[in-house]
Amino acid sequence: MGAKRKVALITGAGRGIGLGIARHLAADGCDIVICDIHEETAVGEALGSLRSLGADVLYCRADVTQAVARTAMLEAIRTKFGRLNVLVNNAGVAPLVRADILDATEESYERVMRINLQGPYFLTQLAARWMVEQKRADASIPACIVNISSISATVASTGRGEYCLSKAGVSMATRLWAARLGEFGIPVYEIRPGIIQTDMTTAVKEKYDKLIADGLLIQPRWGLPEDIGRAVAMMVRGDIGYSTGQVVMIDGGLSVPRL
Repeated sequence: MGAKRKVALITGAGRGIGLGIARHLAADGCDIVICDIHEETAVGEALGSLRSLGADVLYCRADVTQAVARTAMLEAIRTKFGRLNVLVNNAGVAPLVRADILDATEESYERVMRINLQGPYFLTQLAARWMVEQKRADASIPACIVNISSISATVASTGRGEYCLSKAGVSMATRLWAARLGEFGIPVYEIRPGIIQTDMTTAVKEKYDKLIADGLLIQPRWGLPEDIGRAVAMMVRGDIGYSTGQVVMIDGGLSVPRL
């Protein structure tokens, strides 16, 4: 009997970057758990595309900011698959209004931080406890965690300060979990996407089209969810297993200083 397929939980994967990640992991032989806030019927096409790649798929409608929802989701995964090998913290939101930091509201700050930082932090805690339990039972069981942050972890955007702070927090969370889980052989990675073509960036497409045309990027095109998916698949396969805590920039060279 062959090795069991890895089970990967990807949050916010009903569309966009998360779905791009799920498709690459499914194509690599993983079974997939999709977490999102939409009704299952709204993501039926996405789930079908994953099943067509040979994956066994579980959909969990869950809000990562809610402790009860996080616990129920992991129980559902335990019931269906009995294991969890991969967590990809991808779910995230932009502010509802891009407000100057002189005018930004506490309500917007709290919403963004709860979804982008607090929820993933405590979901990681739950998943990591389970992964440690599995590793103690059998050290050969594969496990890893990938955090999707953003170039905004280090690139300041004064019209969405709360978003930048949340992603900077995700970046530190990567280091913290890498340091804590190293003894168990569970690597933790971070991917910082640049300008990626998704629903989140639709409202600023014209702005970034012009910036890209004017030379903002070394590689003059929008990033795609598939670009992120390929990088996550590399990590999940173990291709860079001796690199826990590391950041991979998927930004078309935006973060490379140039004169």
